[in-house]
Amino acid sequence: MSLTERLISPQAALRRGIKCAEAGRTGRAFRLFSRAARAGLPEAQYRVGRCYLEGSGVPVSRADAVSWLEKAAERGFVEAQATLATLYLHGIVGAVETLHQGAAAARLFSANASPAAPDMETAAKWARRAAEGGSADGQALLGYLLTSGPESLRDLPTAREWYRKSAEAGCPQGALGYALALGQENAGNDEARNREIVAWLRKAADVELPTALYLLAEITDRGFCVPRDPEAAVKLYQRAAERGHRSAQARYGLALMEGRGVRANQVEGETWLRKAALAGDPEAAALVGDLYAKGGALPPNYAEAAMWFRRASDAGHKGAARALGMLYLTGAGVPRDEREAAHWFRLAAAAGDAQAQVDFANLVRKGAGEPGDELKAREWFEQAAASGDLVAAFNLGVCFAEGVGIERDERKAAEWLRKAADGIVNAQYWYGRMLLEGRGVDADPEAGREWIAKAAQQGMVEAEVALAELLLNGRGGAKDHPAALALFERAAGRGHVGAMFAAGAMWGGGHEVPTDRAVAQRWFRAGAERGHPYAQMMLGRYLARALAGERDLAQARLWLEKAAAQGLAEARGDLAALPPAPAAADNGQEVPAARVASH
Repeated sequence: MSLTERLISPQAALRRGIKCAEAGRTGRAFRLFSRAARAGLPEAQYRVGRCYLEGSGVPVSRADAVSWLEKAAERGFVEAQATLATLYLHGIVGAVETLHQGAAAARLFSANASPAAPDMETAAKWARRAAEGGSADGQALLGYLLTSGPESLRDLPTAREWYRKSAEAGCPQGALGYALALGQENAGNDEARNREIVAWLRKAADVELPTALYLLAEITDRGFCVPRDPEAAVKLYQRAAERGHRSAQARYGLALMEGRGVRANQVEGETWLRKAALAGDPEAAALVGDLYAKGGALPPNYAEAAMWFRRASDAGHKGAARALGMLYLTGAGVPRDEREAAHWFRLAAAAGDAQAQVDFANLVRKGAGEPGDELKAREWFEQAAASGDLVAAFNLGVCFAEGVGIERDERKAAEWLRKAADGIVNAQYWYGRMLLEGRGVDADPEAGREWIAKAAQQGMVEAEVALAELLLNGRGGAKDHPAALALFERAAGRGHVGAMFAAGAMWGGGHEVPTDRAVAQRWFRAGAERGHPYAQMMLGRYLARALAGERDLAQARLWLEKAAAQGLAEARGDLAALPPAPAAADNGQEVPAARVASH
């Protein structure tokens, strides 16, 4: 410090320091502030603290910053008190960025969490002193702490009053806080108060406060106390997104993806969703994962989808947890692992995802769960079923039927399945089977057939096959072989292997439909190629004996060997009869189509 600087008064040193700081001469400004601070001037002590905090003219030292700020704050300098409140609210480490934004209250209500641990009690002490000293920033800070701090600090009526004072003093954060406080109190019932809430939000949004912009966008999007205007809402989302509000980034990205209120732009939309996801927004991360899982112009990228679903799941997104479980269940983008799938289904189910509860219970029934999982699955279903959830009623019925998490009780199983059958296709099928078999209820084949027919009419493949068998053998009603064949072929066309064999058997003769062994052989081949042992045996016989006009002993041997390897003694007999003797013209030993049920 020069001789001149040492000779001037502390007040003059402070004034010169301010001018030097404004001119960008930070080193000299710091020296002048230090001269005045050592003389005990509170404003100078505050400015020295800020210099240490921001590295302005001196290396950063948070310990020195807090020391000088506390000196100024103890002398009643409200800016120092408000600054200390901010430091302790956001964490000493995390608050530097906050203070670079200007006002001490700059990041209240931020959607992006601070990376540093807060000290709410100390923050409240300094905020209260600043508020009582007339600092609008301090009043907003105190309102926030009384609203969002630990339970021991909360006092909503007092918070509202501090917000009001801050808002009326022109603090944007105070305006936002006051609007939120009024909203909690009003709950949408008073139109005049609603208009006041929107007016305060506009004041905060007018100075580009990101959270205020986002909330105003939501209000505009829904038409709450303002005309509904999707295009204006998107512009507000964009402004908030550009200022780092992650929920706004997610909404703006989704609007671009869907072309809602703005021209559709998939690439830009995905970019904004990624920004929101990387900032910690779980919904955005789930949406990005969904984009990769579905593909679009490019093939799906399940490995990338799994990464984003995991990010969303770790943040508590139940839909993403279930989606990640499905990837592990199917081995798409990740190694197939039923226990890992069960882990993610368990998390989603515990968060209330009904479909995840079903998926989880199915894996538990297969033995992929952990100790206690069966009981947990049954408890979820029991609670939801008691509240009228038909899906849960169905799954609870299955738990009782199979003894999952509870002692097997077929009577209770039938009761719950009957309740679920009023709206759940699978329950109609299950309940119909129980009526046919007399499990948990008196046997009633006619009623059982009716319930299975209901499920078949809604396209359930297993029900179509079961109904076809009933039409074939006449149980529970009249026989109708043409209708049975139509059902078998419909189910076979959708990949049901047993139905492929049954259709082949019916076309092969011996049933009340025309015989067409060429069609029969095609269905036997379809079933054989998918591993059905009887279809393999029949295809071998057809090829060995030219029953459909085609003889191929090598292929016949191959298919008969496959059937024999699956334990069919009849196929071993056919193998023994293969060459040299040619097969008789027409002794195909027809196999009943109804064998499909157990194979």
